[in-house]
Amino acid sequence: MKLSLSVPVEEEFDAEAARLIDARLASRLSEKDAELFDGAADAADRMGWVDLPQQAAELLDEIESLRARLQEQGLRTISLAGMGGSSLAPEVMAQTADVRLEIVDSTDPNQVAEAIGTDLEHTVLIIASKSGTTVETDSIRRSFAAAFEEIDIDPASRMIAITDPGTELEALAAEQGFLATFLAEPTVGGRFSALSAFGLVPAGLAGADVRGIVAEAAAAAADFAADGLDNPALRFGAWLSIAHARTTEKLVLAETAQQLDGLGAWVEQLVAESLGKDGQGILPVVV
Repeated sequence: MKLSLSVPVEEEFDAEAARLIDARLASRLSEKDAELFDGAADAADRMGWVDLPQQAAELLDEIESLRARLQEQGLRTISLAGMGGSSLAPEVMAQTADVRLEIVDSTDPNQVAEAIGTDLEHTVLIIASKSGTTVETDSIRRSFAAAFEEIDIDPASRMIAITDPGTELEALAAEQGFLATFLAEPTVGGRFSALSAFGLVPAGLAGADVRGIVAEAAAAAADFAADGLDNPALRFGAWLSIAHARTTEKLVLAETAQQLDGLGAWVEQLVAESLGKDGQGILPVVV
């Protein structure tokens, strides 16, 4: 994938990169310094994503244990009902690992029916909703539940919930006796949840090497925390900052034969939802 921006002159880039380095932006972010953001009080409650790779050990054990149980029961098709950040990251992980993960992120009746018609007798449905009240996701859950009942399968025995603590979805899963419930870290926003239960559980149950993914992320963390030009995230941040100051409106993501399947849509959501604030931002376009 190639990133296409209006290219600032070298002097502008050097000055902006130096500003970010002097401000210790990268290292302060790795330390969860909420003062980097407007509305620091709110930001302080949304920094849990920073050290997700270091917090994932117990979750990885649970994923591997549940995957073994599913295999023993002959449950081979993993379907994921989730919108936005709840489905984009695990979709990329699964496609990169060349494992099957059925994504159901539309309420279009034909698409839902097609998903239900795919090996239902051996299917497990993951319902992923941070709020626990996502209407589209719950609609998909109800459709699958009705289909399971039609073939005399208890819907709860084929459903897994991923949600924040204290949500209606958690309560529903407990009441109905879902196969499993994973409670995510509430200080992690949806678009940054790739290395939380929202990303790792679906991808891991589908067969992706999520332990390896987490290990690679942990190894890269030091590079992204460095206040220097060798930090690719800092360099890209400097380019975006200059582009925004120049009122550049679009970030073009050009697909290549070597790209990771689905990465463009994931990056598109990350950039648009992160930078699209207060009527401003850069519009990502996948071509």
